[in-house]
Amino acid sequence: MTDTATTGTGTRHRHEAGPAVAILRGGTGEHVEDVVRVLVESGVRAIELTTNTPRWQEGMAWAVERYGRAAAIGVGTVLEPRQVDEAAALGATFAVSPHTDPAIGERAHERGLGWYPGAATPTEIVTAWRHGARAVKVFPAAQLGGPAFLKQVLAPLDFVDVVPTGGIGIDDAADYLSAGAVAVGLGSPLVGDALRDGDLDALRLRAERLVAALGR
Repeated sequence: MTDTATTGTGTRHRHEAGPAVAILRGGTGEHVEDVVRVLVESGVRAIELTTNTPRWQEGMAWAVERYGRAAAIGVGTVLEPRQVDEAAALGATFAVSPHTDPAIGERAHERGLGWYPGAATPTEIVTAWRHGARAVKVFPAAQLGGPAFLKQVLAPLDFVDVVPTGGIGIDDAADYLSAGAVAVGLGSPLVGDALRDGDLDALRLRAERLVAALGR
């Protein structure tokens, strides 16, 4: 995959998923559709369904049909190119990996999906960007040092769009945007137990609080 942004003066890749990406992982598979519905209705406009979530294919097909015009629906925990093919056939618009695998990036590009590979160090972040990432998933963000780490890394790498993920809570999500992130990814701090017990009222409150905290 060709690089379209290696310096601050080059053409930027553009992240299109909004300031918050909700990561749906695990559970029983029974509540996927309800969780997606509550998140989108609460203003979260990017939904990532991971491949290790039961019924993720059915949930994605439903989400794309119901909310494909209102939200970006993508696949997460992509470990093989074939999973990109499967998600693309269901209507996904982006693919997220915990690591950087150029073969996955190439397949995402071929299928027209935005690619969000995981990276931790400055070297990994630049490598992912130069392989054509739409934005780089800085992971695990909190354990790497949080917003302070991100701010330091982006000082020389301000041409890279990043989506920090991992250990980010509702109350500190905005700090990552202030540090230079184009979006943040939240899993359990946002979704909670909703995928297991279907507690949608608590989910709605958390989602609304996150949207209000990000302010855009």
